[in-house]
Amino acid sequence: MPSRGARPEDGCGLVPTDNSTQHKEDLSSKIKEQKIVVDELSNLKKNRKVYRQQQNSDIFFLADRTEMLSESKNILDELRKEYQEIENSEKTKIKK
Repeated sequence: MPSRGARPEDGCGLVPTDNSTQHKEDLSSKIKEQKIVVDELSNLKKNRKVYRQQQNSDIFFLADRTEMLSESKNILDELRKEYQEIENSEKTKIKK
């Protein structure tokens, strides 16, 4: 699934934020996207076909639904873990 990068025009008219806040917001949107992917894959009927997009290309390949679901769940877990680490580091900065 292609991920959306931050574009300068997205922040038009907003107060500039520091890198950690921007990274946290990016992670939050990626987590939302990944939740949707996991939800869609888990609600597919067993006989449905799933295709994976070749990175940096418009070519799609047939993929195994269960493999894609488990991979998507792993990615979601990693994103949540990274987000939690940022949250914890911000809390420790505030305490100091």
